[in-house]
Amino acid sequence: MSAPTDRDDAPETRNGNGDRISENTGNGSHDGATNGNGASNGAGSAPARHLVLSLSCPDQPGIVHAVTGLLANHGGNITESQQFGDAGTGLFFMRVQVETRADPADIEASLRGLADAFHMHWTLDDVGRKMRTLVLVSKEAHCLTDLLFRQRNLRLPIEVVGVVGNHPDLEPIATFYGAPFHHVPVTAATKPGAEARLLDLVAAKDVELVVLARYMQILSNDLCSRLAGRIINIHHSFLPSFKGARPYAQAHVRGVKLIGATAHYVTADLDEGPIIEQDIERVNHTDDVRELVAVGQDVERRVLARAVRWHAEHRVFVNGGRTVVFR
Repeated sequence: MSAPTDRDDAPETRNGNGDRISENTGNGSHDGATNGNGASNGAGSAPARHLVLSLSCPDQPGIVHAVTGLLANHGGNITESQQFGDAGTGLFFMRVQVETRADPADIEASLRGLADAFHMHWTLDDVGRKMRTLVLVSKEAHCLTDLLFRQRNLRLPIEVVGVVGNHPDLEPIATFYGAPFHHVPVTAATKPGAEARLLDLVAAKDVELVVLARYMQILSNDLCSRLAGRIINIHHSFLPSFKGARPYAQAHVRGVKLIGATAHYVTADLDEGPIIEQDIERVNHTDDVRELVAVGQDVERRVLARAVRWHAEHRVFVNGGRTVVFR
């Protein structure tokens, strides 16, 4: 499994109407009608749209000026902007929300020209569009239940298009929330076929994000490479201290004072992909194993929900083995 990287064939994202909105690197032609500044004249009477532009490129002078100028030329009103230049990697990251009546296709055409000049990788999407998400589970219900509840009631910007379980235990929860459940058992002998079935579901359902909500199977290197940057996992933050079965029992024996959780992108290095979010809770000598488990599950669900939200809102950028997160 390799760490998420920018790809020349990066997939497009969808807008709120189900239409595709581009995700691109600095390749492609500059098409469409433009004004004297090289920007589209747009449709002055078109309804305003709230778009989010996220980008990364080698750091150099003039990036912010060029990006904001492009958006202004398209009649854009910037409602939120964050940026970060990493002196260590030499990369620049930026996320901008903008209201505009211009046709997104015209903005994309201008962005392709800008991307060529700055060697830029970028995405343009509608703010709040629900990202098509497939959730993988085993037997523990807390993360799945929390994601489905937040999707329905708290405006978590995802659409759970399916739940895949290597055990059937959580099918009633998926059914309650109206999410199709797919029982895909996994053994050493059936693992290749199970992963092929998973990839079929990803393609058939046009899945943009895969969430491992306490899915107790190790994904193959090939699968994670094919879905690089699109798989988020959650685990307790005892690793590497307490590996294997019953980590909370091991932690109780050692008398830990902190319990935490980590959400990260999945890579070939087991549980060591770029970290998106972490959190902790204090415990003490009065807490038994059951209480430690309850505290741990509560932290896990919160951390996973935040990581999924930030990814779906295009706030997370992979920066080598780390991430930049615009909260």
